[in-house]
This record gives sequence, C-alpha cells and structure tokens, in this order.
Amino acid sequence: MAEFSFRFRDDADDLGQVADPGITVDAFAAQTNATAVRLEPGDDARALLPHLARLRLVEINFPAFTDGRGYTAARTLREAGYAGELRAVGDIGVDQLWQVRRCGFDAIAPDTPLDPADAAAALGRWPFAYHPAADDAAPIWARRHGAG
Repeated sequence: MAEFSFRFRDDADDLGQVADPGITVDAFAAQTNATAVRLEPGDDARALLPHLARLRLVEINFPAFTDGRGYTAARTLREAGYAGELRAVGDIGVDQLWQVRRCGFDAIAPDTPLDPADAAAALGRWPFAYHPAADDAAPIWARRHGAG
C-alpha cells in the first residue's frame, strides 16, 4: 500500500520530529513528554482537552468509511481551541473530503491513495455551506442575511 497524504496547513511540516502518533489516548495521559496521539473510534476526544497546549498532532482513525465518530472528535477538539495538526487516517474516500475539511481536519492520510485531481474537484465542488461547522465558512443562510 503506497503512502499518500494531503496536508492543507500553511505552516512548515516539521512533524517528523514529533513522537510516534500511534500512541493511544491512555498512554498519552500517562506521559508528560508526548506531543502526538492517535484517537480510535471508541476514544473520547474530551480526554485530551486538558492537554491541548502541548499537542502538535492528533491522528483520528477512520477504520471504515461508515464510521463517522471521527468527525465528532475533530469538531470537539477544534471547538475547544486545538490549533495543531489534525490528521484523518484510514478508510477515507474522495467523497468524504469536503466533510473532513469542514469538521476541522487539515491533513489526511488515506489507506488507499486518492487521485489529486479528484480530491481537488471534491474539495471545490460546493462553494457554500448550509450549516455551521468547525471551519470558517459562513452558512448560506447567514450570508443571505449579511452575516458572512
């Protein structure tokens, strides 16, 4: 399986120096020097809220495209003020990219390589959002009423 990743952040990618992101939430809580963690579907993202200042990378695993718990975890972290890299990993298809970005992910590492042209088309397909999310997009109703 070829490694393929999209990174949407503007800052330098110096995360190669970050500890292995495969560390679990339970192991992360027991370490004082860890700066990266991997959330699995059953993990509660709220357990990381007291540690947001030291986190540089949070990977959220999507073991199956039908499991949407990672979207909630991402939004929980972003709305709590997490500003580090939030990476979706696992079974992520091109049809999920727009929602992944809206929930606050700024990097993806899918199990199956995605065509960059297809990804760009998917990310640009809808110019307006219909509901608020973790991104900065003003919902269409707010734009209509001059609030965006």
